[in-house]
Amino acid sequence: MAMKEWKFRENSKLKTASAFSIKLVLDDVKTNVNPSDERTIIPLGHGDPSSFPCFRTTQVAEDAVVDALRSANFNGYAPKGGVLQARRSIAEYLSRNLPYKLSPDDVYVTLGAKQAIEVVLSSLRKPGANILLPKPGYPAYEALAILNQIEVRHFDLVQENGWEVDLNGLETMADDKTVAMVIINPGNPCGNIFSHHHLQKIAETARRLGILVISDEAYAHLTFGSKPFVPMGVFGSVVPVLTLGSLSKRWLIPGWRLGWIARNDPDGVFNGYGFVECIKRSLNTNSEAATFIQAAVPQILEKTSDDFFVKTIDILRKDAEMCYECLKDISCFTCLQKPQGSLFLMVKLDLSKLEGIKDDMEFCSKLAKEESVILLPGFVLRMKNWVRVTFAIEPSALEDGLERIQAFCLRHAIKK
Repeated sequence: MAMKEWKFRENSKLKTASAFSIKLVLDDVKTNVNPSDERTIIPLGHGDPSSFPCFRTTQVAEDAVVDALRSANFNGYAPKGGVLQARRSIAEYLSRNLPYKLSPDDVYVTLGAKQAIEVVLSSLRKPGANILLPKPGYPAYEALAILNQIEVRHFDLVQENGWEVDLNGLETMADDKTVAMVIINPGNPCGNIFSHHHLQKIAETARRLGILVISDEAYAHLTFGSKPFVPMGVFGSVVPVLTLGSLSKRWLIPGWRLGWIARNDPDGVFNGYGFVECIKRSLNTNSEAATFIQAAVPQILEKTSDDFFVKTIDILRKDAEMCYECLKDISCFTCLQKPQGSLFLMVKLDLSKLEGIKDDMEFCSKLAKEESVILLPGFVLRMKNWVRVTFAIEPSALEDGLERIQAFCLRHAIKK
């Protein structure tokens, strides 16, 4: 029997989008580790501190999940948008730092912050739309924008200004098809914190352009520098803001996959343009976060003691200081800014001082092979010949990893 040609083909957009996968790139780097190296692999490339004993979550969170699970009241499907008590608790939690109160209707529970990004971008999709993303930034935005056929335009974060947004450059990129801009505060991958004044300037710029602000606050309150964390929602009466957040980072539980979208829009702009219905329709096509995790949210948010947060911040502060002080003294690195928050810092490579290394990927691959230390090449963050360093690991492991990086750079330094 004669057969016609098979009709299925690869989805080229998936291939393009996968190029912006941190996990995929880190997996590529890890393949270079020498299996005969008996030393422990030091993971300075990913943002998951939960595998280290010093970063274990609070017992309050563990007990809350156990209580919800054992109640047998949360074994069914969750309602679209989230369990009411979870939405109410998140609204109250976020309202603590806002000049107005959010209601449960302003909050949508998601399967982690990454699904929150997917829901928001699918809601913004329309013919010819473009979105403004920070460079460097979190690559999932670019990947999901590609899959939603939204054009991406990058604005710069200026290292010399503490990684603030280049607002003049941003304005030149926007046009009548621009629908939104993204900020990440505290910053991934730069470890920066935006000041109240700078956030106000961002809000005023977005208002002039007629675009909404997507504020990624996955690392909210993980600050240990001189600047306090200020939520973008403070400026919700200037410009409509969608805040994306999660339990993952502050509570050290990324595997629990509990995130949210919050509408900071006291003037009701979103309703007037039908955007709320778009979010609801997008949620209708997505899976929900586990019901028993949602049911645990009120106890987690309301009963976690400040002592738990203080302990985490104290470790991060010391780790960040150790990491910065070590890396800034390595001659092939440029490291201008001490981290103020989140779990990361960015380091620029001076390849003219290294022999036999042509780019950031080769630097990370050889480092993995020779020293069993994993860093993230900057190209995946659109910062070629930079590397992202994660300092949120056990302090003794961090010290070991930094010593190995120093040894590697000395070994490959061009001899004068």
